[in-house]
Amino acid sequence: MKILIMGLPGSGKTYLAKKLKEIMKCAWYNADNVREMAGDWDFSDEGRSRQSQRMNTFAEFEKSHGRYVICDFVCPTERTREIFNPDIIIWMDTIEKGRFDDTNKIFEPPKKVNFHITEWKEDTPKIILKELKNV
Repeated sequence: MKILIMGLPGSGKTYLAKKLKEIMKCAWYNADNVREMAGDWDFSDEGRSRQSQRMNTFAEFEKSHGRYVICDFVCPTERTREIFNPDIIIWMDTIEKGRFDDTNKIFEPPKKVNFHITEWKEDTPKIILKELKNV
């Protein structure tokens, strides 16, 4: 199963991903680490689409081997979310603006999510895990 944790930079995506990974013992790909491996820091529309495809490739590999995988990245537009094609979307909607104006300007709130997190609570990972068992 491919789980996307998305939201603006600074919303808590990576923190939640780390907590869920510890509990679930699953694969995890962080966008900054993947960009660093690829040497690709292009944040144009084309660069963002390429990053989404790159994240999808890693996630599909894990999924094809029967593993759960968490990917945390901004995934700011409907198009980038379509490219990634997650099974589960967790939207970290905990801040009004991220630290990058270009990302704030293009960010499109998702139309459909499985989990809409508007504030961080210490039991958030456990609540999500319990609900994932019902998905």
